[in-house]
Amino acid sequence: MINEEAIKSYLLKKFKDAIRIDITKLGAGVHGAGFLIEIKTKEEVKSYVIKGLFPEGLGHDYPSDRAQVFLLDLETYNDLPKHAKAVDVLAEMPDGAVKSIGGGKEYYLLMERVDGTDYFNDLKEFSKKEKLDFEDISKIKAMTSYLAEIHSVKKESRSLYWRKIRDIIGHGECLMGVFDIYPDGTLSYEEMAEIEKMCVDWRAKLKPKTHRLCQIHGDFHPGNIWFKDSTDFVLLDRSRGPYGDAADDVTALTINYIFFSLMYHGEVRGAYLEGLNLFFEEYIRQTNDNELFEVLAPFFAFRGVVVANPVFYPELSHDARNKIFRFVKRVLSAEKFEPGKVNYYIA
Repeated sequence: MINEEAIKSYLLKKFKDAIRIDITKLGAGVHGAGFLIEIKTKEEVKSYVIKGLFPEGLGHDYPSDRAQVFLLDLETYNDLPKHAKAVDVLAEMPDGAVKSIGGGKEYYLLMERVDGTDYFNDLKEFSKKEKLDFEDISKIKAMTSYLAEIHSVKKESRSLYWRKIRDIIGHGECLMGVFDIYPDGTLSYEEMAEIEKMCVDWRAKLKPKTHRLCQIHGDFHPGNIWFKDSTDFVLLDRSRGPYGDAADDVTALTINYIFFSLMYHGEVRGAYLEGLNLFFEEYIRQTNDNELFEVLAPFFAFRGVVVANPVFYPELSHDARNKIFRFVKRVLSAEKFEPGKVNYYIA
């Protein structure tokens, strides 16, 4: 589970007076395994324990999950009276080397810069159109083709599929977490709880569908899709793990045809309705994933709660916001989502 030689190399640099280092496995539990580290110097033998987490289940599926646990341990262990002291957090690199990543006050991601125009720009222009033009259609087909391709990469893991369903409801960045930053008075706590409980019921329905686990982007919304031309785009901000249900990506985008149309027209019509229908038609044509309509509801609930949040979209009218909440509850109440009923869901 651990690279003993790399650990010893790290410890020899940290404890320069070490003469000998012994590593012995102490045992394993449900979460992970522990190893005794004995560092012998001329004066004494210093004893430490190194801990690792098993890589699947309990929210520890990805290396970043396990890093999060240990960074929090380092931050909190030493502040609690009588608690064993934490010394450092170690990272094993791709080449096998071990280095410290502990003690940071804050962390940052360095990434490359991209050029293009985000898809929000297109959605705003839809308000002036009754029909999609050639470029609009090309962009939708480019996005559905892309999603069909990445969603074709499947993975077998009950743990990861159940995690995605759990996260959509309870993650701090998803439905419950978004509700928790709503300004008071937007929606009563009881109404929020009603939507949350409906989503929990959907979790039971989706648990048997582990065969749906596939590669996803995780936040495929217009602000993260930057077009260079009518067919070529680049993506930003992949989120919350590389695997999940295709419904996550599909709803992240399609909720915006509904949201923007409600904001500009009070109903879903014109280019927005055509765009919504074309997206589903093209995606299903390329994937044959007709089961998609039977699992969309909790994902639409999360995305609906996002676009109805006044913190994110203060310009949305009270009436349009209430229509989104109505859409969420009616979709959650239906056996499956039917694109042709979109205006029924908000009426």
